[in-house]
Amino acid sequence: MRTASSLIEFAKRVSGAAPGRFFTGLLSVMLGVFLWEVLSWRFTPLFLPSPGLTLQSAVELWDDGTLIQSIGASLARIMAGWSLGVLIGFPLGMLMGYFPFVRRLLDPYVEFFRFIPPISFITLAVIWLGPGELSKVILITYTTVFIVMINTIAGVVATSELRLRAAAALGASRFKILTTVIFPSTIPSMVTGARVAMGNSFLTIVSAEIVAAQTGLGSLIWTSRNYGKTEWVFVGIITLGVLGYLCDRIVRLFVKRTLKRYAVAV
Repeated sequence: MRTASSLIEFAKRVSGAAPGRFFTGLLSVMLGVFLWEVLSWRFTPLFLPSPGLTLQSAVELWDDGTLIQSIGASLARIMAGWSLGVLIGFPLGMLMGYFPFVRRLLDPYVEFFRFIPPISFITLAVIWLGPGELSKVILITYTTVFIVMINTIAGVVATSELRLRAAAALGASRFKILTTVIFPSTIPSMVTGARVAMGNSFLTIVSAEIVAAQTGLGSLIWTSRNYGKTEWVFVGIITLGVLGYLCDRIVRLFVKRTLKRYAVAV
């Protein structure tokens, strides 16, 4: 019993260390690929292509420039729309959280539009803004802004009442309280909202590119259907997952490096 407990404790320490976390994640990915390979033996490539065939297709798409062009187009649209949504959503969320009148004024619109999926606006976006880049960027901004706003409002409302009273008792003005007490307290909620919105941005871009784009990962996935190339679909889906993972890691690293003093948990 003591030996088993020691082994469990040792495994926890190893998996908690940086190399242990890396190898644990690597092992998980390898097991997933192995399971995928085994399942692909039972089906035709049209239904479930093997990892080897998918990798071969990825290399081919990369060599002819299709994959890199798709990645560049989708990533540029996501970054532009997501950044704009964060820049709009955070200050609006601060205002709505801090000023009850502003919250009551804008709350009907927030509660109405946040339940309407961006895909329902694709046709209108193309009609109003054209089939170019602007329509896709605005759709991603729409996706982002409400998530960031709601999380920011929650962070403002959750600010400790004791801290607010202490700041007021020390003679701090409302603006000073907003910038030195509420703003730092809201940063963790805003970061959480931005990370969740990043995931939703990837969902939106695929829908937008399927309907109104000649380039991008969504367009690649949809075009693959016309050629019966299921392995291309897998390449597009896996690329989206990898890009999302990397983008989230970059945001987490940025927050960790620049917002240490706000004790943001990433």
